[in-house]
Amino acid sequence: MNIQNVVALVTGAGSGLGLATCQALVAAGAKVMAVDVDEERLVNNVLPLGSSVRIQRVDVSNDAEVKAAVDFAVQAFGSLQVAVNCAGILGPCKTLSKGELFPLSLWNQVIAVNLTGTFNVIRHASLAMSRNTASEDGERGVIVNTSSGAAWQGQMGQAAYSATKAGVMGMTLPVSRDLAQHGIRVVAIAPGLFETGMSAGMPPKVSQGLIDNSILFPHRMGRPQEFASLVQHIVENAYFNATTISLDAGTR
Repeated sequence: MNIQNVVALVTGAGSGLGLATCQALVAAGAKVMAVDVDEERLVNNVLPLGSSVRIQRVDVSNDAEVKAAVDFAVQAFGSLQVAVNCAGILGPCKTLSKGELFPLSLWNQVIAVNLTGTFNVIRHASLAMSRNTASEDGERGVIVNTSSGAAWQGQMGQAAYSATKAGVMGMTLPVSRDLAQHGIRVVAIAPGLFETGMSAGMPPKVSQGLIDNSILFPHRMGRPQEFASLVQHIVENAYFNATTISLDAGTR
């Protein structure tokens, strides 16, 4: 898909991977509907990108809010060809700790945002994409979801987070099969340890230990711009479909 003048919806756009994706897409000539639950971050970080962006506060687990954002993108820019799901939360908690159980309320919140929220965006975005005029290849849209290396190698306290990211990976193929007849591709990226707000919350000793003992090369955290670069390539390369790509410098 030619990214010039493409319209993209990006969730979790106020910071981290989502913000870097917005920046890369705008720089490549796309128009971006940027949504995040933190409106202040959208105002401070995304609006300065200029007239090619629109912003809206959206909780991806809220059906009405996601539908409104997709409708707004189509109304503002005329169509929607790309959706990038970057919204997510950690919800760290051990299954059992000091006699206390993992609260089901926290479990449900992580599932609602990371897994249900991702599918909620897929639902509404794919409907809008299905109405596009197809390209010569029959392509109408591209959806990029964010899984995680935690889908395979979750750390202590990541039961809920890992479950959601495995779920994102697991639905990639069936959703791709569902949407193929509409000319819509679906790809997931599984980032390793990246320089984002999530990793910033880790104790330095823990993050450095993961770098020293797990990451092969380059021997550092990933940069959000590297994630965004892959998103751009997925959009532009029509033969990427129905797969999850590890972006983790060979982390084991």
